[in-house]
Amino acid sequence: MMSLLAFIVILLLIGGSIWGWPLMAGILGISGVADKPSALKNITKLMNTYDITLTEVEAAFHAPIPTNSASTGHSKGDIAKTLFSYLGAIFILAGISTYIATFWDSMGGVMRVAVTLGVAYVLLIVLISALYENKFPKLILPFTLACTFMMTGGWFVLIHEVFPQGDNWRAAMLFVFGMMSLHLGLLFAKYQRTVLAFTALVFVYGFIHIGLDMLGIPITYITIVLGASLFLVGHALEKTSHRVLVEPALLIGVCWLNSGLFEHIAMITSANWASLIVGLCVLLTAYGLQKEGRYERLSGLGYFIGSVMIYSGLFDLVQKTSLELLYLAVTASILYACVVLQSRMLLLTTVIAMLSFIGYYSAEHFANSLGWPVTLVFMGVAFLGVGTIAIKVKQRI
Repeated sequence: MMSLLAFIVILLLIGGSIWGWPLMAGILGISGVADKPSALKNITKLMNTYDITLTEVEAAFHAPIPTNSASTGHSKGDIAKTLFSYLGAIFILAGISTYIATFWDSMGGVMRVAVTLGVAYVLLIVLISALYENKFPKLILPFTLACTFMMTGGWFVLIHEVFPQGDNWRAAMLFVFGMMSLHLGLLFAKYQRTVLAFTALVFVYGFIHIGLDMLGIPITYITIVLGASLFLVGHALEKTSHRVLVEPALLIGVCWLNSGLFEHIAMITSANWASLIVGLCVLLTAYGLQKEGRYERLSGLGYFIGSVMIYSGLFDLVQKTSLELLYLAVTASILYACVVLQSRMLLLTTVIAMLSFIGYYSAEHFANSLGWPVTLVFMGVAFLGVGTIAIKVKQRI
């Protein structure tokens, strides 16, 4: 359990650094474009990502640019209106939350349902009005999240008040997730907003997961099926206007699918073989994403996680056996793949794995030998020389 928790924490930290920094860079106006070639490369990536044709680029290039005065005045008005709208919504929610927290114990059952589920439906009416009028597009996201949070909690409060002695939490969650899927699915079918698609997918997959669990299907098969389906959903979203959800859907789908595969293989064989096989699957998935040329962050993360799983599983399998040097041969082979694939993540893990193994092997077999470190130095010099010769030969060719 602790190792799984540590893996999740590491995954969140890596994912946060990979997705969080580009988001902050976009907000703060930071750009990695320093010259014309890098600018052209970024333009090409954006065109491939959003299926932009050269005709559309030419039309946008020749389109008239609005005057600065009109756009500035309009933007200042929008900023002020949005700011006061956000402040109003925040104070309203803060007042409701404070009232509920202060007088919750003294409320009756009907009052508790009214201040949770009743307020949630009031927010739902406001949200539908905002969606229909389409005058406050920047308020759709906070209103949707607030409405979803309040409605979910409100339905749980209603179930608890109606069935105070009930202990079937799976049935309660199945009902609540089903109701939320129905509400959000209908809203998404009508208004086609990305935030509605995201929240609807969350509750739909939660409903399916709990339903399959109640049917007695093993958790490994549930995660495999749902992970594979979410991976396919991510690819389908790429052809829609909700492309911002593609990378998170692919990431969660791959993790979900491979966690189920890991558990299933570990039950059949062992955790070492499961780590090796699943790591290879993740590595191949990362290679496929890299070949598509649209998911650099996902492919880098896949190379990192897959190689870590492969190296850890392989080391546990060959440790203290006659095949220990096979580990060094595998890392050397993958080092060649790093050069071909030009993956910095894979290069990082491979170098760490190779240096760690050399340190382990030296401590185990050559603890007090002077010849072994000298041999390693000469081997390093030889490899550097071979690399230099190879570069010169390639330049001449």
